[in-house]
Amino acid sequence: MTATENTPTPKRPSGFWSYANPVKFLRLSQRLLPLFWTLAAVSLTVGLIWGFFFTPNADKFEATVKIIYLHVPSALMAINAWFMMLVASLIWLIRRHHVSVLAAKAAAPVGVVMTLIALFTGAIWGQPMWGTWWAWDPRLTSFLILFLFYLGYIALWEAIEDPDTAADLTSVLCLVGSVFAVLSRYAVNFWNQGLHQGASLSLDKEENVADVFYFPLLVCIAGFVFLFLALVLYRTGTEIRLRRARALQAREVRS
Repeated sequence: MTATENTPTPKRPSGFWSYANPVKFLRLSQRLLPLFWTLAAVSLTVGLIWGFFFTPNADKFEATVKIIYLHVPSALMAINAWFMMLVASLIWLIRRHHVSVLAAKAAAPVGVVMTLIALFTGAIWGQPMWGTWWAWDPRLTSFLILFLFYLGYIALWEAIEDPDTAADLTSVLCLVGSVFAVLSRYAVNFWNQGLHQGASLSLDKEENVADVFYFPLLVCIAGFVFLFLALVLYRTGTEIRLRRARALQAREVRS
């Protein structure tokens, strides 16, 4: 028996883990992107038009209630984007799959934009309701800190030249920042004080907004989800191609 015959054939990853292969991931994203872009465009168009033009004013909040169609979906995606980055970072730390950490890197700027939209629309709503553009409310404060963690995450990627070292350090930062993602989501439950109202969406029907606002809000949330998925897939593909280009450039310099 030859040495070649004694050498075991390495197992190829199957199922979910097979998409750690950049080529396979790019093929999948190319198939999914048109679908996600279309669903995002349709959902956002229907949801925003329905919510802004075909729902009544609320008794207590008048027309300001309609800002929930931007504020609630963006806030949800800002928090969930960080949780998605957390999962991708854990996969990198445990299994060293480059696609996962590049997906986390790709999601960070999207999360920043979502956080900014949530903070900006919250300020617009808060000024007439609370009489101030900003209050050091538990949820608002934790959300602002989460925004700073997003900026720190992006800055850390840019500050470190070695990509694997940058991936390691940003993954650790993502673990730490997850505390504030949790606080942003559940701060109202942790502290009774604070100006921010309770959850607009809840398993408890008594805490939900009225159905006339609830259903267009669900459509807007779906639109933001599809938009987030489309942007992350697109940006992850861009990150993979950039890494390939840098590797080829480094190889040419060495040769």
